[in-house]
Amino acid sequence: MDTAIIKTRQYCDSLTRYSRRQTREVHIGDVPLGGDNPIRIQSMTTVDTMDTMGSVEQVIRMVESGCEYVRITAPSLKEAQNLQEIKKELGKRGYDVPLIADIHFTPNAAELAARIVEKVRVNPGNYADKKRFEEIDYTDASYHAELERIREKFTPLVKICKEYGTAMRIGTNHGSLSDRIMSRYGDTPIGMVESALEFLRICDDLDYHNIVLSMKASNTQVMVQAYRLLVNKMDEEGFQPYPLHLGVTEAGDGEDGRIKSSVGIGTLLEDGLGDTVRVSLTEEPEFEAPVAKIMVDRYMDRADHDTLVPVEESPIDPFSYNRRATRETGNFGASNVPRVIADISRLEVSDYKDLKSIGHFYLPELDKWKMNDMGADYLYSGNRPVDFMLPNGLKEILDYPYWLEVKEDGNKLPLLGVHEYLTDSERHQTINFVRVDAADLSMELVAKVKNDLTAVILLETYNAHAMPALRRAFFTLVEENVNNPVIVKRAYGDLAHDELQIHAATDLGGLLIDGFGDGVMLGTDVSAEDRSKEEVLKWVSTYNQTSFGILQAARTRMTKTEYISCPSCGRTLFDLQETTAMIRKRTDHLKGVKIGIMGCIVNGPGEMADADYGYVGSGKGKITLYKGKEVVKRGVPSENAVNELIEIIREDGNWISPPTN
Repeated sequence: MDTAIIKTRQYCDSLTRYSRRQTREVHIGDVPLGGDNPIRIQSMTTVDTMDTMGSVEQVIRMVESGCEYVRITAPSLKEAQNLQEIKKELGKRGYDVPLIADIHFTPNAAELAARIVEKVRVNPGNYADKKRFEEIDYTDASYHAELERIREKFTPLVKICKEYGTAMRIGTNHGSLSDRIMSRYGDTPIGMVESALEFLRICDDLDYHNIVLSMKASNTQVMVQAYRLLVNKMDEEGFQPYPLHLGVTEAGDGEDGRIKSSVGIGTLLEDGLGDTVRVSLTEEPEFEAPVAKIMVDRYMDRADHDTLVPVEESPIDPFSYNRRATRETGNFGASNVPRVIADISRLEVSDYKDLKSIGHFYLPELDKWKMNDMGADYLYSGNRPVDFMLPNGLKEILDYPYWLEVKEDGNKLPLLGVHEYLTDSERHQTINFVRVDAADLSMELVAKVKNDLTAVILLETYNAHAMPALRRAFFTLVEENVNNPVIVKRAYGDLAHDELQIHAATDLGGLLIDGFGDGVMLGTDVSAEDRSKEEVLKWVSTYNQTSFGILQAARTRMTKTEYISCPSCGRTLFDLQETTAMIRKRTDHLKGVKIGIMGCIVNGPGEMADADYGYVGSGKGKITLYKGKEVVKRGVPSENAVNELIEIIREDGNWISPPTN
């Protein structure tokens, strides 16, 4: 591999041990960011900025929940001016949390806010550009002329920030790239990076460096690739190592929002990238900081990894998604979607209804099985074979000694340890799972497994830093040209629900985004001897749902409707939580359909960039409906808007009637 290629793949200090990127310290009030400071947590208000007391009360709730910075929207001069009143009232109550003004479209509001608050956030896609969704064939001369126009509009803000000691975030959003950037770079991570670098070059020319950068997207693959590229390009151009603000836009609510945020943010934290985190949930903002805290707490005082062989150069391209090439074994690998193996080894399965926990339902009146969208593909029962006939198509994996007793049953498959695989000879004709600790991936095992057309690797680790350990094992498989399918296995202790989702989504999500993994298997290492069956069933159900949620969040297997919903802010024109719940109730059976639910026109056509359909607030009580990026209906009364949305989906041929049972 030549030096130029190696250079294009550099984006973090190490791929095998945690090493946080050393960044420039940025001063934001009395809470500095970057440098040797801890990873900071922040969120954004949802109350109308003109509601001073409502905003103050919400800011206080956010601070009490763990926010170290609070962002407030300032869409026009009047809101920017009212930031002074909010700040004054917070001071009276003893709160000096740094405030950040969120700016779209209005340079004059940014210039006013920069004189009042500690930081302003500008979006290079719409600060000096008005997006019209037009494709324009720019010549080099016309492109340069546009850059000069941007410099003229942006320079006054930079000078004010220098004068007042105000920090700035240059925050690119995937969904709101300007027509100019789109015309030259397309809807791509490199386009996102170039959008920010245009503004960063102006700041650099003006000797202004109190800067934070972000590359947000609702697509986790795009988001991760853009941040990595940003670091790479900043180093390449010789910029100072500015700190990074991490976030997944419009992650949604509940389980989906937490898992999706963790896949994107957690992957970058594992890379050592990130100096502040904002988790965007369609919930009250004070619920966001505790989720972010669970993420960043994993990286406090992180000790060195158990010994991992260093990676001199990455064998994959970290800036684009390419699934690891594998051969097909059964329905694993090749072009098959990643499979979910449900770990029921701690469950005493005694009845058909026990399999409800993994998405398989027995209908006694019809004597038939039914499977929902999160029906596990396989189940692992360990040393507890299920003693009744399983649903058609569901296969059972058993530990090797127990499989030997029932090997005549073609629906039961063996799981062999490394020693059993290397020494014993009896095998299943089609699939043999080989359980391998990432630390024990020996060359002897590699040599044997790569020539075994029946072998599927079940890769696990007991390293406290799971993702780098697993990634290192995958790198070895790539380097040794091993193309067997690999299932990633993780077992967790007695974690709270949020912790389990966040830890699992971080450990597995980064691997999936890098194209690694042909399936997942989540379980627990907690003894079930003193647990009730109901509790164990709940464990199994949670691990199964989380597995499917991670695959969807990493965009490697779509099994349910995806909602790209913004977290609400002072611009929102309707109750986002209530509306999202209402739309979800009517549409959550539309497998694989992506619906954007945006509170206002600022976050409308842009932030839901890859949604199939969109529901966007355009005025009090008025909704604009989209198909992709195209407006289909404007000014729809909100009381009719969900029905109109469903009609658009129906006309497009993507509507199916919801199940009746």
